[in-house]
Amino acid sequence: MFAPEELKREIERIRRENGFEVVPFVIEDVIYDESEGRLFIIGQDRADKSAIIGNSFVIGKLKEKLGVKQITVYSNLDLLLRKRELEKNMDLIEGTFLEFLIPLLKAELNYPPMRWPEIKNNGKALVFLSVYADALVGFARAFGLEPLKVGIRHSFPHLEYEPIEGTPREIFFPDEEKLLGIAEERDLRIIIADFSFGVKFAGDMALINPMRLLQIPHFRIKHIFGFRFPAYTHLDKRAALDFFLKLANDNLLEPTDGANLIWKAWKKGKGKVGI
Repeated sequence: MFAPEELKREIERIRRENGFEVVPFVIEDVIYDESEGRLFIIGQDRADKSAIIGNSFVIGKLKEKLGVKQITVYSNLDLLLRKRELEKNMDLIEGTFLEFLIPLLKAELNYPPMRWPEIKNNGKALVFLSVYADALVGFARAFGLEPLKVGIRHSFPHLEYEPIEGTPREIFFPDEEKLLGIAEERDLRIIIADFSFGVKFAGDMALINPMRLLQIPHFRIKHIFGFRFPAYTHLDKRAALDFFLKLANDNLLEPTDGANLIWKAWKKGKGKVGI
């Protein structure tokens, strides 16, 4: 339906007619998800990706021209790096009680497009409402787990959960030992939160950050589950800075999105600056 050479010519036309420099770039592949009306354009490297996007203006004009609902641009390099991380995570959970998640990782190895299998009846999990609270609950359900939600008191007023004591910083950097203790008291083996790793085992228990386990970046999280900051009274600005910088460094957050998130956290946050 959409040939790489035809798209390349159209992008060059849009750049030329709107005052953008016509720079060389390569489109390696084009994938159209008809069920979602979503077009995926795969450039060769990050320079190609930047040329295709054109500061969002070019890709916006291309979307209008093609009449698709959404266009997502990747570099083949980023997809290869992502697949390497997914394969590492598959190796970590293979042969463990988390093996039921392997079909999801395999589906992500074949992304784009997104084709998650339905997974059911895998018990309960402790979900600590940290930065990506809505997504953490959504991921738990996608994993076939019943989420037992806990969170710092008043941190996510739009969600129902059991409040526990803690600091705003813990929303960005969850206290692993505290959560392991809570899970043990409730006879739960799986803890889901915004940890700084994809998966870690502690005895017969597992701590999971689904975003990192499945290598799903911020812009996809927003598309799938939505995103809301914690209450501004619980927005530790220094913790937010450290958290989002690490996401950007780990290729899970676009620099422009990261800058916007840090600015909002810095403007509204109540935590100590500490710089």
